[in-house]
Amino acid sequence: MTMNERKMIDLEQGWEFMQKGITKLKNILEGLPEPQFSSEDYMMLYTTIYNMCTQKPPHDYSQQLYDKYREAFEDYITSMVLPSLREKHDEFMLRELVKRWTNHKVMVRWLSRFFHYLDRYFIARRSLSPLNEVGLTCFRNLVYLELNGKVRDAVISLIDQEREGEQIDRALLKNILDIFVEIGMGQMDYYENDFEDAMLKDTAAYYSRKASNWILEDSCPDYMLKAEECLKREKERVSHYLHSSSEPKLLEKVQNELLSVYGNQLLEKEHSGCHALLRDDKVNDLSRMFRLFSKIPRGLEPVSSIFKQHVTGEGTALVKQAEDAASNKKAEKKDVVGLQEQVFVRKVIELHDKYLAYVSDCFQNHTLFHKALKEAFEIFCNKGVSGSSSAELLATFCDNILKKGGSEKLSDEAIEETLEKVVKVLAYISDKDLFAEFYRKKLARRLLFDKSANDDHERSILTKLKQQCGGQFTSKMEGMVSLFISSYGS
Repeated sequence: MTMNERKMIDLEQGWEFMQKGITKLKNILEGLPEPQFSSEDYMMLYTTIYNMCTQKPPHDYSQQLYDKYREAFEDYITSMVLPSLREKHDEFMLRELVKRWTNHKVMVRWLSRFFHYLDRYFIARRSLSPLNEVGLTCFRNLVYLELNGKVRDAVISLIDQEREGEQIDRALLKNILDIFVEIGMGQMDYYENDFEDAMLKDTAAYYSRKASNWILEDSCPDYMLKAEECLKREKERVSHYLHSSSEPKLLEKVQNELLSVYGNQLLEKEHSGCHALLRDDKVNDLSRMFRLFSKIPRGLEPVSSIFKQHVTGEGTALVKQAEDAASNKKAEKKDVVGLQEQVFVRKVIELHDKYLAYVSDCFQNHTLFHKALKEAFEIFCNKGVSGSSSAELLATFCDNILKKGGSEKLSDEAIEETLEKVVKVLAYISDKDLFAEFYRKKLARRLLFDKSANDDHERSILTKLKQQCGGQFTSKMEGMVSLFISSYGS
């Protein structure tokens, strides 16, 4: 039989045959005893559609079949799917929805194959929605739009139960939230508007309640541990079932409620806030504080401000200590004055070592903390002790290290290290020229009276000073050393 002699299929007869195939597919989806489709079944269904679409007008039934394809979904959804969903609630409704959505996608896949000829020719010519899209839109319009509010509330309720330590079915939540994403067919609007917005509001309310209790009950370190744990858990939530695009928004809500809202109260807690942590050398807690507050806008500013106050206080206490000790010594014996100033410089260096380590280890070398340390040291390093300026004290300290028989008995390595630190402290002295003047005089005495312990150390500190203050600063001193060494050597 040639193509022209092919038996004409009318719409009713052809559709009756197609409906048998569709009913068979529905029975398989409903779990009723039904043999699977054979390749012959599939070919018969495909060919029937092909034939009905390629008959000469008025017997080309492409448009009617396109409409009936959509009606097949609508019938199944209204007769079977919606009733089974409406009778279930909470977690049972969620499980049913996952099952129904999975089945629906199978149905779309199979019917799209049977009606494939429509997709290839008729739909392309008429610029209509593809079959796959028509099938998914049916579910969205009939099932999703009716149930998404209940589904959203059930999911949020389960998330809050998990936050309270209960075990929940994370795989179920993942499958449900995938529906919100997939129903958008490439757009995130449904997930964001119908689920995420409400979930974020609930998250903020949940952590607002928690924070208002914790801030009253907990010490600053305990509160921070809880905050860090909550942030970790919320990140896990994203990896287990929320869409990855929710992570920054979710963490921002948690950080805002736990840290931004209560930031100042937390940092200023009387016996456990930032001051107390610095006073008690709680480096782990300070590192945690940095990690947490670096995540919130301008969160590190109050921390660095407290750090600056603390370091200033410690340094000012050293100045006062040295002042008191010097005036006591003066009252007793005039010739011991000077030793206390040496101790003061040594303590300033130790203080700088300690808090520079805090800046690098606890505060990850953040510029705010480098600035705070610099400003704190500039305040007390320019105070001077017992009538001597800091510039003079530093020059004397260097002299003691570099001259024979000085009060500092150090190995070559320790001398190098100490000189390095002196030059770092010098950076905070406002009158560096005064230091240069005192240093030159003491250097001249060491050279003239053969008091210099080691030429290499003399050269080494000049190199360090040159790097810190520039070539002009050290040119005269370098000239003195070179002249002395060449004369001494000749």
